[in-house]
Amino acid sequence: MGGIIVFGQQKVIVVDAGHGGNDTGAIGVNDIQEKDVVLCIAKEILRLNKILLNNEFDIFLTRYKDTLISLSDRGLLSNSLNADIFVSLHCNASRTSSKGIDVYVHNTNTHKKNLKESIAMGLCILEESTLKLGFKKRDVQFANFQVLRENNIFSTSLLIEMGFVTNTDEADYFLKPQNIRAMALAVLMGIINHLNL
Repeated sequence: MGGIIVFGQQKVIVVDAGHGGNDTGAIGVNDIQEKDVVLCIAKEILRLNKILLNNEFDIFLTRYKDTLISLSDRGLLSNSLNADIFVSLHCNASRTSSKGIDVYVHNTNTHKKNLKESIAMGLCILEESTLKLGFKKRDVQFANFQVLRENNIFSTSLLIEMGFVTNTDEADYFLKPQNIRAMALAVLMGIINHLNL
């Protein structure tokens, strides 16, 4: 029996699969829908945390199936769980031939520590997803999105636009299960790299 068990502080992460239900989000090439792509990636993040990382993180999804959760409820969930990290997953769309991955953080000056952490984590996720997966690296940008606005006070918060479903190559990419897994792993590894785990 002897010895002292010291429990590490497990980070709580809320992964927000954007859209859902009657809100499809962007509709891309071959009718691929943003809401489906991001839910698959969110579920894969949850699975990889369990099987590869032995539940290193305490991860919750804002939705586990094709339902529409209000933006305010997504923020309420994150805040009620005292999430350390909030990551909202989306896919982009454009009428031009745009491609690549963007990360957004909230454009506030009132919570500088969380803003700095959010930018740093966004850069780590961009590095993982562009260097390892070959996506074009776009930028970390500032936006006043509600899900970021309601989370950045309490947690490191960012929104990832994981490629353009309107781009044929990037839409095709997400049709393959191994690529869903690769993107999920890139997000997880970006978080791990940022936390220096």
